[in-house]
Amino acid sequence: MNNNSEIDLLDRKIIAALQQNARITITDLSKKVGLSKTPCQLRLKRLEAHSIIKGYHAQIDSSMIGEGHIAFVQVTLNNTRSSALDAFNAAVREINAIEECHMIASNFDYLLKIRSRDIKHYRSLLGEQISSLPHVAQTSTFVVMESVKE
Repeated sequence: MNNNSEIDLLDRKIIAALQQNARITITDLSKKVGLSKTPCQLRLKRLEAHSIIKGYHAQIDSSMIGEGHIAFVQVTLNNTRSSALDAFNAAVREINAIEECHMIASNFDYLLKIRSRDIKHYRSLLGEQISSLPHVAQTSTFVVMESVKE
């Protein structure tokens, strides 16, 4: 089930319903997608077994837990050979404040989404952790003023 053509309309309905509410009961999910309970449950298990559904997560109001500051950081590396990319990727995975990391086809190499308490905490993260990541040559920060959609 690696091919998108193997995912039919019912699978897509299940996925969409779970994206809206990952805690929906199998009974409510089956009603929502128009299947009886057992076939719905079998489809769900198949989507999980094939890692189409990788997990279930709580959506947190980050400002309520003291992590309301968001910054995006463009990162340019001084070396883009596979070993350098692997080292950078591994190091990024170890920093909890880096919420997202994307390799970009642009005039820079990576785009990071950073969550922190405030600008002072972000500055510390930038200086102590992000700039110290393997092969970082340059960074450029964009501070979020308001999140419209996450």
